Amino acid sequence: MSYPATDELSSAEHAFMINATEIDILPGVRGDLEEALASAEPTELTAILLPLIDRGWIEVSRLVPWTAPDDKPGLQPGPSIPRHDLPALLADADNWEYPDDGEWLGRLTLVLTEAGQLIPR
Repeated sequence: MSYPATDELSSAEHAFMINATEIDILPGVRGDLEEALASAEPTELTAILLPLIDRGWIEVSRLVPWTAPDDKPGLQPGPSIPRHDLPALLADADNWEYPDDGEWLGRLTLVLTEAGQLIPR
């Protein structure tokens, strides 16, 4: 299977790949996007993200509780959200904004798949 080199990804696609590498919550991608897209509507951002998901490079999950080896609580990606549920979730503008209460539990996050991890960044 061949994968495009980093320079063959658009800057917006690259931003989503970076966000998935960082396992940041979804709004974090705005900080990696060019200025014109950083404040784009969810539909415009979803149109960039879904093809990366359809290629099998990125999955969308919700953050769930996790306990570190030193017993400190944290968060980790939960199970992948089914593809058919994503359009409605990604259309919700609230999922593209940082939560007012600072609570990340249950928020959408992007995760690289095994195939996505093979793509040079």
